[in-house]
Amino acid sequence: MQAITSFTYHTKIRDVFSEMSQVVVGQDRLLNRLLIGLFTGGHILLEGVPGLAKTLTINTLAKVLELDFQRIQFTPDLLPADLIGTMIFNQKTSEFEVKQGPIFANLILADEVNRSPAKVQAALLEAMQEKQVTIGEETFVLDRPFLVLATQNPVEQEGTYPLPEAQVDRFMMKVFVDYLSREDELAVMRRMSNMNFDYEVQPVLGKDDLVAIRDEINGITISETLEKYIIELVFATRKPMDYNLRDEARYIQYGVSPRASINLNLAAKALAYFDRRDYVLPEDIKEVAPDVFNHRIMLNYEAEADGVTTLQVIESILRKVAIGR
Repeated sequence: MQAITSFTYHTKIRDVFSEMSQVVVGQDRLLNRLLIGLFTGGHILLEGVPGLAKTLTINTLAKVLELDFQRIQFTPDLLPADLIGTMIFNQKTSEFEVKQGPIFANLILADEVNRSPAKVQAALLEAMQEKQVTIGEETFVLDRPFLVLATQNPVEQEGTYPLPEAQVDRFMMKVFVDYLSREDELAVMRRMSNMNFDYEVQPVLGKDDLVAIRDEINGITISETLEKYIIELVFATRKPMDYNLRDEARYIQYGVSPRASINLNLAAKALAYFDRRDYVLPEDIKEVAPDVFNHRIMLNYEAEADGVTTLQVIESILRKVAIGR
């Protein structure tokens, strides 16, 4: 495999974090995961209570990276045509013309994606998978990079349409956005209570830079031992009894899909790149495994009755499955 000899964009990536910090406080982990998805072509599902700056973070990131941004508020009355576009009749030419929808952008924020019915969710997820949409008889390839960041509100479940497990699997990672620390919340309060605060971020990277960064990440090496470790982690979720995971086997209904091993490999390479390394460490895999696995493992009713969470099961697997097994 080809090794990285220089980290051309490492300084600029640090500049992205620095520029973002002028507007967004205390969301470095969220930004890290968004950049992993952007640089490796993976979509991100965000879950957290309202008011944690999810929309602000994504909007600001689009400005820093000079990408086209569209925010789509998913509601029960949204139609697929409101998302991808439709055919309209032009009275001057007496012909039908294509009116493209908001999905034709680089960064898509699908806000509260579980508030729209299955047809709209399917239209979004098809675009995510195929990187193209069909309107009428015409097919349009979406601009690159194309990244969907979908949010879910875990507090309100009434009147929602949960994403089917098979479709959730198309997201590279599911990231839980937690409350800020006391220090960060104090900084946010001071900044946002100043009604004159209006910081304009400066662009740091462009579309061509993102392609070059993707190529550099693609050159990160991962040893055969760690490749096999990823596979062992994946199979431990599917056949936990083979790994003497008796407690975990009681709670797991279905393990992760093949997409998990692919995405875990890519995410670990991106983490190594951020740390200015041209090789992956076991710590890289362990750090991103919860984000890659947590929406792919299905627990049974017994787990719910015992108050066992998916993250607890993943942490147990990471603790018990040895490298080089």
